[in-house]
Formats: sequence, C-alpha cells, structure tokens
Amino acid sequence: YMYEGDAPLAERRAQALALDRELLAELLGADELRELLDPAATSDLELELQALTGGRRARTVDGVHDLLRRVGDLRTDEVAARSDLTDVPAALAGLEGDRRVVRLRLAGEERWIAIEDVARYRDALGASPPPGVAETWLEADSASPPPLDGLLLRWARTHAPFTAPASAARWGIAPLRVHDRLRALVEAGSLLEGAFRPGGTEREFADADVLRALRRRSLARLRREVEPVPTEALARFLPVWHGIESRATGHDRLLEVVGQLEGYPIPASILERDVLAPRVRDYAPRLLDELGAAGEVVWLGRGPLGRDDGRVALYRRERAELLASAGAFEPADRPDRPLHDAIRRHLERRGASFFGQLRMAITDARTDDELLDALWDLVWSGELTNDTVGPLRAIALPRSRSRGPRIGRPAGMGPPRAAGRWSLVADLVGEGRSPTERSHATALALLERHGVVTREAVLAEGLAGGFASVYPVLKAMEEAGRVRRGYFVSGLGAAQFALPGAVDRLRAEREPDAEDGRRVLLLAAADPSQPYGAALPWPRDEGAERLPLQRAAGAYVVLVDGAPALYVERGGRGLLSLPAAADGEVMGAALAALPRLVAAGGPMRELRLERVDRLPPAESPLAERLRGIGFRPTYRAWALRPNRGT
Repeated sequence: YMYEGDAPLAERRAQALALDRELLAELLGADELRELLDPAATSDLELELQALTGGRRARTVDGVHDLLRRVGDLRTDEVAARSDLTDVPAALAGLEGDRRVVRLRLAGEERWIAIEDVARYRDALGASPPPGVAETWLEADSASPPPLDGLLLRWARTHAPFTAPASAARWGIAPLRVHDRLRALVEAGSLLEGAFRPGGTEREFADADVLRALRRRSLARLRREVEPVPTEALARFLPVWHGIESRATGHDRLLEVVGQLEGYPIPASILERDVLAPRVRDYAPRLLDELGAAGEVVWLGRGPLGRDDGRVALYRRERAELLASAGAFEPADRPDRPLHDAIRRHLERRGASFFGQLRMAITDARTDDELLDALWDLVWSGELTNDTVGPLRAIALPRSRSRGPRIGRPAGMGPPRAAGRWSLVADLVGEGRSPTERSHATALALLERHGVVTREAVLAEGLAGGFASVYPVLKAMEEAGRVRRGYFVSGLGAAQFALPGAVDRLRAEREPDAEDGRRVLLLAAADPSQPYGAALPWPRDEGAERLPLQRAAGAYVVLVDGAPALYVERGGRGLLSLPAAADGEVMGAALAALPRLVAAGGPMRELRLERVDRLPPAESPLAERLRGIGFRPTYRAWALRPNRGT
C-alpha cells in the first residue's frame, strides 16, 4: 500500500470513476467525487442542459415554447441566447398572443414562462398571473409534486450540481426554505446530495441522471488523457523537466543540474555555454570551478570528437563510484602506445600529478604537445580526469606552433589545456560496485534525466549494454510501485517507464497552451533536453532528399510549441527550414529567435549564413524575412551581428 497513491492522477481518477453504480452510490456525499469529476465536463454539460450549446437550442417558434417548458422562466435576452431565431421578441409576442406563454415578474425582473407553469409559479413563488389566463391553467395538478418541489426538480434536471442559495437567488425567495425542500427531496430519493462540483466548497444537490452523465463524460475525458501523447508533447515536456530558462541560480541550482545530467555525454565545447547556462540563471564559469575545487563535481571523458573536442560527463563525486565505475563506459579503442602505458604507470605509482611532474618523469615524449595528446587520448577513453575544468575550456584554443617548451616559461607550467592535476579515474571510483548496484544507480539517473525513459532515449546515450542493461531494474521498480510502466508517448517503444509526477506533467503538455502564445525555444542540437535525433527521429521533408540533421556540437534547433522549425548548421553557415515551418506564423516565430544566437552572452559573435535551404540567401524565399530580423549581405554570406535588429 505504500505506493498506492503514486499512480498518475488521470489513472487514479479514471479507476475511481469506472466503479460500478452500487459502489459509486457509496461514494455519493463523500469528497472524492469533487476531485474526480472534470471541471470542463461540468461546464460543457451545464451549457447543454441550459440549451446554450448543442442540439437543444430553439430553432422555431414552437421550439421557443418547448424551451420554456423544459428550462423554466427566462428573460427575453436569455431566450435569445438559447435560440437561433433572428427575431426572438417577435416570436415571444406571437406565442403570447396565442396564449402559449405569459410574462411574470420574478425577483424584480420580467420573465417569460410557458402557460402550463402559471399555477406552479403562483403557488410556489406567489407570482400573480396576468389577466386573461384560462381557468384551466390556474388549477393545481394534484398528481404533480408540490409546486416548489416541481420547480426545484426541473432546476436540478437543467443544471450541474448546485447549492440552495443559487436557485433561491434566481426566484428571490429565502434560501432556508429552498434548502428544506431540497433536503426533503433527497430523503424521498428524488435528488442526491454531496460534494460534487469541482472546486466547490459547499455540499451540493444534483439530479441522478445529470450526475450519471457528468460521471460518464468525466470518465471519457480521463480516458483521453491516459492515451499516449504526441511526440511534440515530449518535446514540450523535456525542456520544462530540465528547467530550461530556469530562474534559479547559484551553487545549489548548478549541483541540481549536474545531478540531472549525471553520466550524459555532452560535447565539451558546448557544456557550459549551451547546456549549463540555459539551466542556471546568471551562470558564470566560476560556479563550476568552485564546485570542482570543493570536491563536489568531477568530470570524465566519453570519447573524442575530432582533434579539439570530445564528449564529457559530469558527476557528483559521491555518485561517481556507482555511475562511472568500470564497465559504465567501454571505449571502442583503448590507447595502448608505450607513452600511454608510461603515463598510466606514473599515475599508479605517484598518484595525481601536475603536467610539469609528468613531463619530468616521462622521457618517452619528445614535446609538450606529444605528451598532451597522449594525456587527452586517455581522457577520452575514460581513464584520466582532472581536478579542474580549465583544460576542458582550453582544448578548443589555438595550439602553439612551437613543438617544444616555451623559452622562459617556468618548468612547472604547461599549456592551458594541461592545467590542474591529472589522476586515474580508477582512483576516483575505487574498486567499483557490483553490476546490480551500477544498474540500479543508472536506472535512477535515467529516470531523473528523462522523466519518461524510453528505449530510444537510452540507446541515444550510448550506454554500455544498451536498454537491456537497465530494463530488469526498471521492471523490478515498476513491480515495487516505484515507477509506472505504460505507453505514454505515441510512436516510441511500448516499454516506457516513468516517474508518476513526470507522467502528469507530460500529459499537461498534450496540447500547447494557447493563452501563453507560441512557446519558442532555441536549443543546442546536442542538448539533453532536445529530443530530436535521440528519443525522437528528426522530421523528414516529404518528396525531398533526407535532411542533413545531426546532434552536432555547434548546431542549433528552434522549437516552436515542441515542433522543430529551424536547424542552424554547425558553425552557422547554413539554415534549414523544417516541415513545421511551412506554417507562416510558425516560421515567423522561429526566425525571431535567431538573434538570440548573437545577443549578449550568446554563443556566436556573428551568424554568417552561406546557405538557406541549400540556396544562396539572396535567392531564398526567406530573404525578406531574414532582412527583417537584421541580416545584411556581406561577401559570400549574409551576416547577423549583435548591433543589427533584435
């Protein structure tokens, strides 16, 4: 029973509403229904019962008469709101002339009622019938309920759950009198009493058929909620789950971000600029430096990307032993030259060492660059790490043309990409943990990072052993009630596992929020919160060759309401419009996001487009729009600079 309340909200509400009629009767009057019934279903049903929508509106003069018999007293404007006739006053006047409807003054207003209700309103509310009403309509019907009871029963049939003051105010009579008659009807079994209306604070009264219809509609809505969401909903959910554009700042927020990204391979060139900065408000490199100096955060290489870049993974130090132990990452090629072996032997014997110590102890290297290249080979293979982040920032800097030590440089100093102390990862993680402990820790990290873990998302991370390595753990967690298994996102594998809270937040993104306008995000293509090319496939341009889209470092994607609209190629040389941008409004919103790339603190000094949808910018259909956001022709490219429009 510990995890019984951890089911996603939609499943719990649907399960309760699916109870049989006898069990539901036991719940009537309890507060559960207030939480189970759907507010939108309640509003829609009341509009239909009041003939304000749907097929119950009056379309003819006879329909107006039937409307008054079904709904009760209405003002002229209220009749017009429920009718499709062009001249409602004329229709009412005609019915009045035929003695089918009459006017009464109720609660200080002039209202229309059907002639059949004259006696009921007279006896229940003390209304004076107009002159000329036939004696037949003034006689009380002994076979009908008492007059006020009859009005209240009709009110219940044409309203969602209501309170006594609501109906009393409509007729200008004492609420206590109405409440007493409603309680009598409840005791007679004609009405139900309980806490029904979503968001209400008082006990309400309801007709049984109305409550049954409300329950049925709420259940139908909930069943739609538990249907898998479209892929765009996942793309809207993930940036929110990751706290993109978060207002939180400081070391605590950064440590929280590191915990969510633990073990995810991120290109070093975009780690701080494109991944950490959008998640931590007012991010500054010193924040990561200080966490590293305090021993809170460590980083490990996860494979090279060319000569001057590679993937790295961040860890909280206390979790590194579980997530970064032997077997967590298996490089395709383990460096095995004599120089690599010499570095390993030195660090095993002497422990963490500065570059100057390595240079003096290892004579196999002829130059600093040769020794550094060997060091970074071991970094990218996951064998070495450093106690500072400085070397990661320096690997993309231009290298010195000199092949030997600089004259006049102190012996203990090396190039910027050699700063700090180098140590073996094995010293950091110790002897490691059992495969079961590692798999459990990895499953928890995946749930924290993705919220909804799919086979595609796991495979995209390059996890050793793939999805099969964590599936048994996720399955055991589901059996223990810790996570939920289901088909949450359409189009992905059926084996999806999610935290209960993540399921509710994912379903909240089923449709874009129209009130907030279009949600436009500019994300690095390789950002973990950008699912296309990883958990989700890149969009295809029907009828054209395959789009050259990759999760490359230095490439960017503009998402509009979760759909990829624009792709900025690595280095900013090319711009591709994606199928979602065929909508002119989407294209406009996406293009308006491009100046963020060159804004203060942005990743680029300028954006120089040589191609727009494989055409020169001047020949592109987007040329005028690009001019509108600040692009200007230059030699062989169109450039967007910070001082051009925003």
